[in-house]
Amino acid sequence: MGHAGTLDPMATGVLVVGINKATRLLTYIVGTSKTYTATIRLGQSTVTDDAEGEVTATASTVKVAEQAIYDGVAALTGQIQQVPSSVSAIKVNGERAYARVRSGEEVKLASRPVTIHRFEVHSISRDSAADVVDLDVTVECSSGTYIRALARDLGNALGVGGHLTALRRTHVGPYSLEQARTLEQLAEELDVLDMAEAARALMPNRELSPEETTEISFGRRIAAGAAPGGAATAEHPAAAFAPDGSLVALLADAGSFAKPVLVFAPGTGGPLNGPGASEGPGTTNGPAASKGPGTSGAA
Repeated sequence: MGHAGTLDPMATGVLVVGINKATRLLTYIVGTSKTYTATIRLGQSTVTDDAEGEVTATASTVKVAEQAIYDGVAALTGQIQQVPSSVSAIKVNGERAYARVRSGEEVKLASRPVTIHRFEVHSISRDSAADVVDLDVTVECSSGTYIRALARDLGNALGVGGHLTALRRTHVGPYSLEQARTLEQLAEELDVLDMAEAARALMPNRELSPEETTEISFGRRIAAGAAPGGAATAEHPAAAFAPDGSLVALLADAGSFAKPVLVFAPGTGGPLNGPGASEGPGTTNGPAASKGPGTSGAA
């Protein structure tokens, strides 16, 4: 069993889990884009950049104009350089950054390029008594993005600090919250997405003839085919399917040939989906799916 990226301890939502043969697909899921809904609180900074950490600074938000918020969000959209949260799972000299922070060490991480495809503000609410502003947002981002860091950086740009008070992952690549199951639901029924169906959603598809299916099943090359999206590579392969719809292999183009990157025995397409699964990956929904401090964007 394996998973395609952790969730922060306070986060809920989609965690893709692979079982048995389907763990081999997780490599191609990890780098996909992620989508989150979140609540950002302006006016307070915390040690963890989210609500689980101690408040380290406060500032009045009375003079923070709505247009300034939208301008700040726009500045954090597109290709940006982001410094990950100091309590991330990134290793520093062999030890997780969050472990160093918890032991009292000050940790400063290097910035890294990430892409924020969408950073949309749905509502802005002011709490005059607490002197804070809460933003309900949706963020679609590249793998490796920290939503906590977006909250922190937006607050810092506005001069008042900021942190996350809620975070929910709604999509991992093509897999959505609607497909997910809670751990409680999975305990009652192991409802999973067939591995072939998961691969169809994730990659360009190639339909094989019976003869091609046999050749690929034995690890041999076949003539290059016309998979949508251009040439397939080892990093971004095409999913090849037998005439009966089962997942046979992942293919990469090599000149006039296509060669298998991974071979699955025909007819054994297992699950990868909305929960964990017996022969494939699954997605879970809820904080119990969390594996400790991880990337808020993608793993």
